[in-house]
Amino acid sequence: MVDFASPTVRGEADSFDGVHILVTNDDGIDSEGLHVLARAMTSHGDVTVVAPHTENSGAGAAIGALHLIEPEVHPAEIEGIERAWKVTGTPALCALFSRMGAFGDIDLIVSGINPGANVGRAVYHSGTVGAAITGRIGGIPGIAVSQTVTGFGVMGQGWEEAIIGQKWHAAAEVASAVVGGLVASPPHDAYVINLNVPDLEVSEMKGWRYTEVGLVPPRAIQSVELAPHPTADGAFTVEMQWGDAVDLPLDVDAGAVMHEYVSVSYLSPITAVAPHGDAGIITALDDLLR
Repeated sequence: MVDFASPTVRGEADSFDGVHILVTNDDGIDSEGLHVLARAMTSHGDVTVVAPHTENSGAGAAIGALHLIEPEVHPAEIEGIERAWKVTGTPALCALFSRMGAFGDIDLIVSGINPGANVGRAVYHSGTVGAAITGRIGGIPGIAVSQTVTGFGVMGQGWEEAIIGQKWHAAAEVASAVVGGLVASPPHDAYVINLNVPDLEVSEMKGWRYTEVGLVPPRAIQSVELAPHPTADGAFTVEMQWGDAVDLPLDVDAGAVMHEYVSVSYLSPITAVAPHGDAGIITALDDLLR
């Protein structure tokens, strides 16, 4: 196993030796995007699929209340994949179990393919990204792979009727190229790459860009209102109104995929920042704890 816990684990000329790739997702073990991605990864090393047994989109990096869910692991069948498992839990829990050694030593986590780009604010909530982030905590680098859904905008989760004809193979080809480059020149530390791919044939894509995580969403929820539930007295349904799509620049993730480029963003760890010297907080805590 390659030890990514150390910041200088390999020289630039080194390469992975017997790389073991974990493939997971947040759409569940039956997702076509997961299957296509897993098969694409077999050209780079040994592949083990460990994915949620059902849909877990929007789970972020949550692992759930383990004492309540009492997670189970069951074998799964995926064409072309020798080792596949489904877990009664979240994608982050799949990654957690994997980095703790439940399925052997893991060198790299590849999560996806998510139908719907994970850009901007979505990275906070995406289970696709959350699985990769959870791996990084244990020193394992990860790649989160998402693809826009034609006719659905550039951000969000694609419903089944919207992803008929989705070009999974194209996103898998892009992901394979990224993993191939990573295998040829391993990183000196664990990081997360957020990879967003247009729903186009590779030959139709305009290129690729390193991008920042956008602060402005490509299409934001404009308002949220509570409406009386039609059958449950005293309860409400939630009605969300979406604003118009915003044209964003190429240097942010949503803007790149909106303009038919592959977006590559490196996501930083969550770290503490220098305090802002808030006098009110200082006074309040000093008064309480002196």
